[in-house]
Amino acid sequence: MEQSRRWHDVFWLGIFVIHLAGLGLVLGVLGLNRFKQKNRLDIDKYTYRFMENEAGLTEDYWPLYAVAGGVGTTLGWSWLLLLGSRATYMMKVSVHILTTYLAVISVLCFWAEQFFWGVAFAIGAALQFLYVISVIDRLPFTMLVLQKAVKMVWNLPEVMRVAYAFMLVVLLWMALWSFGAAGVVASSMGDGGRWWLLVVLSVSLFWTGAVLCNTVHVIVSGTVVLVSIHGGREAASIPSNSLMRCIQYALTTSFGSICYGSLFTAAIRTLRWEIRGIRSRIGKNECLLCCVDFLFHLVETLVRFFNKYAYVQIAIYGKSFNHSARDAWELLQSTGVETLVAYDCSGAVLLMGTIFGGLITGTCSGVWAWIKWNDRAFMIGSTSMLMGMILVGMAMVVVESAVTSIYICYAEDPLLIQRWDNEFFNQMSETLHQRLQHRSSRAREVLTHNQLDSRIGDQASI
Repeated sequence: MEQSRRWHDVFWLGIFVIHLAGLGLVLGVLGLNRFKQKNRLDIDKYTYRFMENEAGLTEDYWPLYAVAGGVGTTLGWSWLLLLGSRATYMMKVSVHILTTYLAVISVLCFWAEQFFWGVAFAIGAALQFLYVISVIDRLPFTMLVLQKAVKMVWNLPEVMRVAYAFMLVVLLWMALWSFGAAGVVASSMGDGGRWWLLVVLSVSLFWTGAVLCNTVHVIVSGTVVLVSIHGGREAASIPSNSLMRCIQYALTTSFGSICYGSLFTAAIRTLRWEIRGIRSRIGKNECLLCCVDFLFHLVETLVRFFNKYAYVQIAIYGKSFNHSARDAWELLQSTGVETLVAYDCSGAVLLMGTIFGGLITGTCSGVWAWIKWNDRAFMIGSTSMLMGMILVGMAMVVVESAVTSIYICYAEDPLLIQRWDNEFFNQMSETLHQRLQHRSSRAREVLTHNQLDSRIGDQASI
């Protein structure tokens, strides 16, 4: 941590900064064009071919996004405030109530004759239900890890303040983003044109939110690992400016790596969770198992270069993103800790909480929009949901950072975890032993099955 560091992934840092500046300009133009006056900047002459709706004003829709920002911020701050006392209860509620909430929204969409959204939410409810059923036996260990992660970050109030500060930064960017999005919703373009513009703006908001969340991830991970190495935040050997040093690295030399990893990591992780859940419940259907195994190995290859454990390596060593991801994954695999990572569902549980927070935010804005303009309610509701997910995700990433740091510390030196919590160390070691035995028995079963198939094939050919 004390060594001088080189800048990495500078190309992606440049792309992100240019994207941010360019998009900020576009958002300002889109919002100003209909602020207090229709077609103030005379942009409609470029879109007259697509005019299908009566134009509105930016200030008609901007308050709806203000509601989304307020609800999302309240949920995120409440999560951080309740982290020490009610975090486990809140995570359990998120896991079990999300399926019901998705199903209810699906029914309401069908009632409102929004069949596309009804089908989308119904599929989401079905996938959520199947995933929870497939990993129900893993939830006790997952909750144990999350409890210890909460305990770890709760004893570091300085990282909580960092999360609050970054949430305010996200909120400021969302004020500008929602100004432009409100201008798009208020435009006279047809539904197709407005949806395409909102999709482009949403992708940009997702990347920006992911970059800020992962910046917090790097700061928290660096602080947690440093405290673990020195034996506690009160240790005399720990540098006095360690948090500021972590913030400095995250916002300068390592920021390009964070921008690069934020583009792909979330999508690959989500796909991996779903494939693992499906794979564990296929049974003996060899055709389907073969197809899923192909996708599984493809995603596992991608995980080698894009995984959340890279952010811990970035925080500690200041490497490039791909180098950090590869080193982290090789470390986890060489020590066998990867079997614990595969068994643990903490990332999925935190994602469920993030989605649940986003759904509540989107519902609040969407219902208000439905009362006033039912033809634009789903545009506002869906984009508000994304805003809520990012704001709640900023709170969730504090716990996720602690989880990734626990696994990297355990793989680097198990004594770090033993010195911090001996009982938890014993539980992790016992679970690791059980998972390694399970994987070994599965490998023997596959080998025996293949040998039997080979003998049957030889006899048939004879």
